[in-house]
Amino acid sequence: MKIITTPIDGLVVFEPSVFADGRGYFFESWNKSFFNSCGLDINFDQDNQSSSKKNVLRGLHFQNPPYEQGKLVRVVHGSVLDVVVDLRKKSSTYGKNFTIKLSSLNKKIFWIPPGFAHGFLSLEDDTIFCYKCTGSYNKNAECTLLWNDPILDIDWGINNPILSTKDLQGVSFKDFSTQF
Repeated sequence: MKIITTPIDGLVVFEPSVFADGRGYFFESWNKSFFNSCGLDINFDQDNQSSSKKNVLRGLHFQNPPYEQGKLVRVVHGSVLDVVVDLRKKSSTYGKNFTIKLSSLNKKIFWIPPGFAHGFLSLEDDTIFCYKCTGSYNKNAECTLLWNDPILDIDWGINNPILSTKDLQGVSFKDFSTQF
């Protein structure tokens, strides 16, 4: 598995070794020993999967401490623009965002440690997005940042995505006080 560093400390992209032949392909999407050898001692509590139509935007979600979650994300079918925002107050990249295209074709796997808001835009119909979480869902700890907040200045490449009521009511970054 190839490791790709990002400009934001803690965010890591993994490009798996894919073994393909006439039958199809095989790759490891998670290997505890490999991740440990990269300095990532991760224990997962929950696996999630969503299916989205094209132009569905989900996010920017996170859970506040002590229920924070790290996420290992990938796309099984279709493609997304995956977006994270650094919420770690002491980080030199606090408030900065990072975007990456994840797809069933590139098979990239993205590690998002606790302390980041996360969201994605589905770029195709029937996109299946999977993520492993280091903590379980806690409704009382969840929070959503406004997807189109002008301070965050995220280039989603779309003006009118399909949004849930929860995502339409996200908190603006100027009114947000981080607990990370």
